[in-house]
Amino acid sequence: MTRIHPTALVDAAAQLAGDVEIGPYSIVGPHVEIGAHTSIGPHVVIHGHTRIGAHNRIFQFSSLGEIPQDKKYNAEPTRLEIGDNNTIREFCTFNIGTEQDAGVTRLGNDNWVMAYVHLAHDCRIGNNTILANNAQLAGHVAVDDFAILGGFTGVHQFCRIGAHAITGGSSLVLKDVPPYVMASGNPAKPYGINTEGLKRRGFSAETIAGIKRAYRAIYRGGDTVEQALAVLARQRDACPAVQLLIDFLAVPGRGIVR
Repeated sequence: MTRIHPTALVDAAAQLAGDVEIGPYSIVGPHVEIGAHTSIGPHVVIHGHTRIGAHNRIFQFSSLGEIPQDKKYNAEPTRLEIGDNNTIREFCTFNIGTEQDAGVTRLGNDNWVMAYVHLAHDCRIGNNTILANNAQLAGHVAVDDFAILGGFTGVHQFCRIGAHAITGGSSLVLKDVPPYVMASGNPAKPYGINTEGLKRRGFSAETIAGIKRAYRAIYRGGDTVEQALAVLARQRDACPAVQLLIDFLAVPGRGIVR
């Protein structure tokens, strides 16, 4: 049975699963869909064309689906999509997308989003990520699976954070961070690979050693990205995990952290 606190304002057109919980003084707009077993805390505002999946827990004072902070936005019916099994802590702000991109801001599944995190328009967050307190993502940022952003990390618009990458606290990311890489500083620079995170996720010692060899090919040989890609192609058979790096580097972007 849906439990809506008497002080909450839920539009009659909103689509709520039968066991959704809505806390005191929260507001849910007409174009909102909320899936099963999702809990909305007090003083949460959910607007726009927003779809929230199942088994999410959203804490107090978050603002989800508000219009983007983009002067070009002109009331287009763009969207925010949130998957399943996410924890979204206090005071988070997720904006809808814009027509200048795919028109959707997306958070995947099983993500741990801490307090005061901002996802600007058209951000694309994968699965099993951790965004620590006050991580701030500008528009069009992509964060791949299992990436971790340290507290107070700021990410410039159009940057990409690769799978299994990690940033140190208070980092300023102005360029792409490849998969597996640890980056930190202002501006962020690479400091090896995320060895501890890979161990925790079950990567073998042999695979980690192969990823380290790939890192050296990118960062220690003085090669261009194109030259490094040729080296990685030769390393791929011995270490299939290198394919993530090849796929990431093959996509033109803002350049990688150096």
